[in-house]
Amino acid sequence: MSSIFKSKAFAYVLALLTLLAFLAFIILRQRSGFELDVVKPYTSMWVSAFFKTIFISLITLAGSLVLGFIFYLLSISKIKYFNALIDLFTEVVYGTPLLVMVVVTAFLIGPAFGSYNRNVLGVLALIFYMSPFMKNIFKSAILSIDEEQYLAMEAFGFTTYQKYRYIILPQVIRILMPPLMNNLSLIIKGSALLNVLSYEELFYATVVIQSKTYAFVEGYLIMWALYLVITIPLSNFAKLIERKWAL
Repeated sequence: MSSIFKSKAFAYVLALLTLLAFLAFIILRQRSGFELDVVKPYTSMWVSAFFKTIFISLITLAGSLVLGFIFYLLSISKIKYFNALIDLFTEVVYGTPLLVMVVVTAFLIGPAFGSYNRNVLGVLALIFYMSPFMKNIFKSAILSIDEEQYLAMEAFGFTTYQKYRYIILPQVIRILMPPLMNNLSLIIKGSALLNVLSYEELFYATVVIQSKTYAFVEGYLIMWALYLVITIPLSNFAKLIERKWAL
């Protein structure tokens, strides 16, 4: 019997049953009834919001990845102004809640430049917010390359482009993948704040459906489940890559 309790598989089954029991307790303790048939007519709306959430998160990941790399290059530039600018921008982002960044970008910064497209401005807010974190990932990954390789590149007369294209980036990519997957998970969760701009992601779709059906318990549980369907596989994929590509 003691060997069963030491089994990893048994531990996970027991943990899963505990979570399911907790979920059942939450449902049973609600004052209103629990009826999924009420929200079935809105399944297509949830599916559309599900894929829009993934799409906007991938766009944000790609944009922040590019901008984060540019920020990294500017942070190591010999021009002190660029160093100071990136440092100040990073501190501003670190001191700003994501919701505030979304609102300020959409309602202050965008209009100042003559742009009123809330969806585009919301995505830009996410990109701006994640870029300093991406910059730090690049910094950590590149610092992991030992000094001897840089000396060898100098000895062979590599240009800056050749250094990054043939030596640095191929090594950095394998180090970047796990934190990139974790950042994608953070972006997906952060995309819920775009509901304040009426972007049709999962949270906004849930609120709209609840306003029509008054199925608040069902709506929140379905929304929660859909986010987990995206984030849990990403988390496990990141762990798999980290184990497979461990240095």
